[in-house]
Amino acid sequence: MSLRPCSRVTCPDESVATLTFDYGDSMAVLGPLSLEREPHSFDLCGRHARLTSAPQGWQLVRLRTSGTQPAE
Repeated sequence: MSLRPCSRVTCPDESVATLTFDYGDSMAVLGPLSLEREPHSFDLCGRHARLTSAPQGWQLVRLRTSGTQPAE
């Protein structure tokens, strides 16, 4: 499996988590890195995964991923 860079512009770090959105339920899910790159999801490095927040009025579900710690 090849390394995938973070989806954030100009971030060269390796991805450790994948962020997906469920628009019908107004929910964002941040979980382990998907096995393959998906066109409607975002692969994030540990730093950007920790700093991610959901849009106003949405729920953010964080599943434990390696390389990330829960945001405080």
